[in-house]
Amino acid sequence: QVQLVESGGGLVQAGGSLRLSCAASGRTFSRYAMGWFRQAPGKEREFVAASWSGGITDYADSVKGRFTISRDNAKNTVYLQMNSLKPEDTAVYYCATNPRGTQPMLVDPYDYWGQGTQVTVSS
Repeated sequence: QVQLVESGGGLVQAGGSLRLSCAASGRTFSRYAMGWFRQAPGKEREFVAASWSGGITDYADSVKGRFTISRDNAKNTVYLQMNSLKPEDTAVYYCATNPRGTQPMLVDPYDYWGQGTQVTVSS
């Protein structure tokens, strides 16, 4: 059974940093693309960042230069380092697996999702 468990969320002041972790089990995740999405109240889930097994990464324009996605394949864990946080970054953050590694900015290509971790940025 595939499981994804996010952690590291919390409350932080604007300009601060958080590091999210996503621990995966039940699949050899080194073969798969991994993504981070977020969903704010009343809004659709949106793409944040993606990482392919070959080291390629991609980011939403809104987080480029502030967020960094990385992965430790030996630990089956993917991270999201978030710096210079803004109140508009407030959302529940989810990690997910993309078995084909295609269309990373869309929700549909991802087959397994974690339960989410809340990030709240105060102004």
